[in-house]
Formats: sequence, C-alpha cells, structure tokens
Amino acid sequence: MAAQDALSQTTRLASSSAVLQVLFRAVTFGLNAFTLRYLSRELLGVVSVRLTLLSSTVVFLAREAFRRACLSGSTKRNWTKTINLLLTVPLGVFWYFLGLVWLHLLEVPDPSVVPHYQAGVVAFGLSSLSSSLERTVLVFAQAHLFVRLKVSNSRKLSVVSKCILTVILVVLYPQWGLYIFSLAQLLYVSVLVLCYVTYFVIFLESPEAAKKSFPVARMKALLPNWVPDETFVNWKEARLTWSFFKQSFLKQILTEGERYVMTFLNVLNFGDQGVYDIVNNLGSLVARFIFLPIEESFYVFFAKVLERGKNVKEQKQDDVAMAANVLELLLKLVLLIGLTITVFGYAYSQLALDIYGGSMLSSGTGPDLLRCYSLYVLFLAINGVTECFTFALMCKEEVDRYNFVMLALSFTFLCISYFLTQWRGSMGFILANCFNMGIRIAHSIHYIYDYFRESTYRPLAGLLPSPFLLLVYIISGVVTGFSEVFFCCDKGWMARLIHVSVGALCFAATIVTMFCTETKLIHFVRSQFLSRYMKKGT
Repeated sequence: MAAQDALSQTTRLASSSAVLQVLFRAVTFGLNAFTLRYLSRELLGVVSVRLTLLSSTVVFLAREAFRRACLSGSTKRNWTKTINLLLTVPLGVFWYFLGLVWLHLLEVPDPSVVPHYQAGVVAFGLSSLSSSLERTVLVFAQAHLFVRLKVSNSRKLSVVSKCILTVILVVLYPQWGLYIFSLAQLLYVSVLVLCYVTYFVIFLESPEAAKKSFPVARMKALLPNWVPDETFVNWKEARLTWSFFKQSFLKQILTEGERYVMTFLNVLNFGDQGVYDIVNNLGSLVARFIFLPIEESFYVFFAKVLERGKNVKEQKQDDVAMAANVLELLLKLVLLIGLTITVFGYAYSQLALDIYGGSMLSSGTGPDLLRCYSLYVLFLAINGVTECFTFALMCKEEVDRYNFVMLALSFTFLCISYFLTQWRGSMGFILANCFNMGIRIAHSIHYIYDYFRESTYRPLAGLLPSPFLLLVYIISGVVTGFSEVFFCCDKGWMARLIHVSVGALCFAATIVTMFCTETKLIHFVRSQFLSRYMKKGT
C-alpha cells in the first residue's frame, strides 16, 4: 500500500505542476508573441543571447554556490556570519570584469540596427547585482521552509510585469531599442526583491516570528555586521561554498553552453542567434510543461519504492513489480507523446512559426530549426524518464562515475556544437543536442537492462510501440507532409485551414488507433493522471 500511495501522490504532483506551468506560460506566451511583431531579429539576438548570458553568468557567480552551501546543515547557526558571507563577496569586481569583456572584447552590434548596446550591458549587469539582496532573503526563506513565500508567486508576478512593460514600450517607443529591455529587466528585479522584502517585513512584525524563535528581528539584521570577538564569516561555510562553486561551474557551462559558443566563437550572426533562441524556447515548451513535471515527480516515486544501491533480488518483489510496470508505462507514454510531436511537428512547423512571430520566424532557417527540434523532443522525452529511474537507483560510486562521463560528454558536446554549426549553421546546435541525448539514453537503457536482467520484468518493452500504431504514424507523416507542400503557407487562409483540417483528421486517427492498441497505457493515464480531475467534475 505504501508504494501505491507514493504512486498516487506522485501522479497528482506531476499533473498539478504541469497545469500550473501551462496557465502561467500561456500569459507570457501571448505577450511574447505580440512583442515579436515589432522587433528585429538582430535586436532579439542581442537580448536573448548576449545580454541574457551576461545576466545568468553574474547571477550564477552571485547565488548558486552560496545558496547550496548556506542551506547545508542545521538552521541553528550564526546567521550573522552567513549573511556576511552572502553579501560581502566582491561581486562588483566580477560584474566589472564581465562588463569590460561584453563591452570591449566581444563583437559590438551595429548601433543603427541595435541601438544603446552599452546601456543594455550596464542595466543587465546591475539588475544581476541586485540579486544579492534577493539571494539573502531567499536563503532565509528556503532554510526555514517558508512555503508561502514560494506560493506568493513572486517570480511569476515579476515575469508578467516585465512582459507587460516590454509590450507597452515596444508599441509606443520602438526606437528606444535596448532601452526597452533594460527598463523591463530592472523592473523585473525590483518587483522580485520588493515582494521578498515585503513578505519578510510583514513576517518579522507578526507573532509567528517570535513563536518560531526566528534568528532575525529586524530587516537591518539582513545586512553585513561585525560579530564581536569572532571571525567575520564562517570559514567552514566559505570553504563549502568554494567546493560548490567548482561543482556548479560545470553545470553553468552545460546549461548555457550554446550561448557561450555563440557569444565567444561568433558562429552565428545576431539575427540567426535571435531566431534560434526563439525556436529553442518554443520547441522546449512541451519539455517544460509535460516531461519535466513527470521526470521530477516520478524520480521521487522510484526513490521511495526501491532502495538505492540494492539489486533487484534484494528489493521487495511487490515493489519491484510495481516499479517495473510504472517504468514501462511511463516510457510508452513519453514515447508516444514524443512521436506525435516529431511526426506532426515536421509538417506544421512553418505554420506555427508564422502564426507565432510572422514572416520574421517563418522565413529563412526558422521552420527547419523547429522541424529538427521536433525530433529532439523525442530524445528529451525518452531521456527524462530513463535518467529519472537511473538516478533514483544509482549508488554513490555509480553517480561519481557518471559525473566523470558527463564531464567528458560536456567537452565533446561543445566541440561537436562548434563543428556542426560550421556545417549546418544554427541547426548544428540541435543536432549536437540530439547526439548528447542519444549517448545519455544509451547509458540509462544499459543500466535499466542490467538492473532487471535477473528478474522476469522487461520494462524497456515500453520503447516498442504497436506496429499498427507505428504504421499510422508513418501514414500521417506522409499525408501531412504532402498537405504542407500543396496548402501551406503562402496560399491564403483557406489553404491553411485545409492544411490544419488534414492534420486534425490524421491526429484523430492516431489517437483512435492509440486507444485501440495501447489499452494498458490508456488505463494507466485514466486511473492515475486524470482521476483527480474526474472526481472534481463529479
């Protein structure tokens, strides 16, 4: 029963997370789509790649390692020393150095195309430095489990405020160039910090703070302060911070690797960078909305049901049976979602980009990028579930070995990205990501196969769809491909509607076939993911 309860809680968490993500993203999606109609590719490239990379790099230096170090251990510590460590690191030096690099060593965009570049660099850098205060408050909130601070949706409010201001300024003052995004970025940080500070001011004046013996009595205590007859900082925390910094540096390179290659190696012009970033964000919507909540939630499920470091014979066999069944169905679920996106994404990429961003996106390399990304989504889908299971079961030694493999794979990814972009332009980044994911999937499949080899369970069968369903996918891909050639996308709205209708019929045929051939999966989705919403409806 414990395993069944864990499964029920996990599916509720996954489905609710996905719904909340969709509701929030729908607002920003619409605002961004409207804004794209008024901007040039070059301006988008500078903002979404060059300046965003500066901001994320400064924030990484300012927050990640300190957050992890200061959240380690008990909340009963000398918080004054922790605050001193959080706020006295010379972040201004890092920002000044990076600002010089962005202003003088990197290629400066043409002022007639992208005006006020210098102001943009200063504004994005300053907004990142403002995260120092946010970092202090956030560490306190997370250390003392202030769930309400997260529920207050401070970051979502900041993002929506930023999008609204961007839309207003783009419509009224399009000639301002990077001034628009500089002001929007400063507003984003200001709203975020204001929300956090306001929450703490109200909390510190409430009886709840005294009841919990909260270590800070006034907001002034969140600023650096000398401790009489003691060291200024906790050197144990400082050394731990340095260790986390070295570990997190690899994560930063992996996360922003494409932007670093674009920025420092000049493999793409600013216009191509802007189109690639938009297509990348658009293509990753499904991964963020669906695959990520499933991956995070079912990692918890597998970690609860099966014990880490034990082989399949040492586990409770009832739990092994449930875990194997859930893994097989999850693999089948994400595989079918990924196949659907790959098949229909090929024929409808150009139409989607034309509706979303107009001719700026639907002409040139945009459609081919999104088609290629549709294939990459299939890799993302399978990798998310296979790694979710693998990481939940790996022992410490296996994790250490995998980290070493990831280090080598990261270096290989950056090298392949550079050479493929020389050959295929911006599409080279997506091809490199497909290669990277393929290697990771192969590693996880090998681990899962070895884990269940001594049992009667074969969860990897979830990667084998019904032959008849596969045939329907192939027919749908061919039919919609011909439909795109004859009806899309420069033959008027009536031809577009015919193209959409053809896709809808093929999609309906695919779904009906899925219901007929994958009955076990349909039952799993109904009983686990949809049951809570059906109960609410009744």
